Amino acid sequence: MSGFGHECAEIVRAARPGSYRIGMILGSGLGSLAEEVEDAVRIPYSHLTEFPVSTVTSHSSELVAGTLSGVPVVILSGRAHYYESGDPTVMRTPVETLKDLGCDILLATNAAGSLREDVAPGNPMLISDHINWSGKNPLIGEEDEKRFLDMSTAYDPELRGVMKKVAQETGAPLAEGVYMWFSGPSFETPAEIRMAKMLGADAVGMSTVPEVILARFLGMRVAALSIITNYGAGLQAQALSHDQTKSVAQTGMARMKELVRAFVKEIGHG
Repeated sequence: MSGFGHECAEIVRAARPGSYRIGMILGSGLGSLAEEVEDAVRIPYSHLTEFPVSTVTSHSSELVAGTLSGVPVVILSGRAHYYESGDPTVMRTPVETLKDLGCDILLATNAAGSLREDVAPGNPMLISDHINWSGKNPLIGEEDEKRFLDMSTAYDPELRGVMKKVAQETGAPLAEGVYMWFSGPSFETPAEIRMAKMLGADAVGMSTVPEVILARFLGMRVAALSIITNYGAGLQAQALSHDQTKSVAQTGMARMKELVRAFVKEIGHG
């Protein structure tokens, strides 16, 4: 660990004493969930050592600690992406901070493009596995033997089971599939989308995978949700844009919020 995670965790503890179990990372267009946290303290990333401030307009770049559905949570509202700096370790200190605060579960969310006709924009998709197409890894350069990390259950089966259970109970539609990470920031080409489908991907995006690797390296259990904002290149008539990503993410936010709140409540009180 870098050491900055402990320093940042102490800042959070000083602002809001207490222990936490669930940490969250909110992706494009999903930041409004952080506004529903009760008894909250909000700390801008710029006040936390080695926290990266995102250059993406839909990421607020603040840490929010409080309760959601009566459960203590720490939310990273906004993330920095590999494409902003070329550094796959850019979210290391934020993830380490969650771990130091006691979070043994990470729920990561993102906006993604669907490769399946039956998973339409505006709907959530539970990530069952990922394909690291970028080839970048936040553990490169790590000297500890722990760098040889088993990723066979990167997306915890038990947590996925809980997510599917609460989706069924709340009536929320929830597909499940494989997420493929492209580095971005340009969207994929139609040929790349055809390749991704052949390789077994169900959705594509530009984030999350490095954070999942880091969380697993730190011993955290992981669940992840994509809000589908578009179909992949060549699968829809309109051109892809970040404005579309933000707009559709907002449309699907009600479904995502209900699902996340129910998940947090089930984990926290289960």
